[in-house]
Amino acid sequence: MSEENDCCSNMCFAGIVGRTGSGKSSLIVALFRLVEINSGRIKIDGVDTVDINLSILRDKISIIPQDPVVFSGTIRSNLDCKSKCNDMELWDVLEKTKLSEKIRSLPLKLDTPVKGGSCGLSGGECQLLCLARALLKSSKIVILDEATASIDPETEAAVQSTICEEFKTSTVLIIAHRLSTIKNCDRVLVMDAGKVIEFEEPKKLLENPNSVFYKMMTLSSQ
Repeated sequence: MSEENDCCSNMCFAGIVGRTGSGKSSLIVALFRLVEINSGRIKIDGVDTVDINLSILRDKISIIPQDPVVFSGTIRSNLDCKSKCNDMELWDVLEKTKLSEKIRSLPLKLDTPVKGGSCGLSGGECQLLCLARALLKSSKIVILDEATASIDPETEAAVQSTICEEFKTSTVLIIAHRLSTIKNCDRVLVMDAGKVIEFEEPKKLLENPNSVFYKMMTLSSQ
C-alpha cells in the first residue's frame, strides 16, 4: 500500500492482524514514538506526531497490553496516578469494567497496596484494571492487545460492550491474536513484512476468497 494511502482515518474500531513478525508491534512502537519513523507519517487530528510534544502525545494514547502492567502503590494510584479523579469517578470505571465487587471485597478497597506488580488480583482482573485506567484517561487513541484474553466469556462479553460504548469517540486499535475479536470492527488492517497489504471492512474481505484475511479466518476455523 502506498505511503499516500490513509489508514485508520475517521475510524472508531480497527483490527490489526498479521503473522508473527509482520509489523504489528512495530506499528505501536512508532505510534508512541519509541523509535522515529523514516518514511510515511502518523497524524492525530491532522497533526503529525513528530510535531507533538512527546509527553502530550503519550498522554493521549492508552494501551491495554496482553500482559497487564500494574505499578507499586495502591489500587487508587494505579487507576489515577495524577490524583485528578474523585472516588465516585474511580468506582464508576471499576463498575463498568466489572471490578467493583472485587475491589470492595478487599479490606482497604481503593487504598489496597500494590507491591512488586501484585495486588491480589488475577491476570484477568489486572487486565480489567488497565482497562479502567484507560477509561479514566478518555484517550484519543486506545490500543487493545488481546486485552480480554484472560477473563471469562461472560465478563468478556460485558466488557466488550463497555469498550464499544465508552470508546465510541476514540480511535481503537485492536491487535488481534484471536480473529473472532475483530469481526465487528469498522476496518481490518492486514500487515505483512512491515507493510499494510489489506485495509477494508471485514465483511468485504470475507466475501473475497482471494483476500489474505479470508484465508486467515478459514485457517483459524479449522
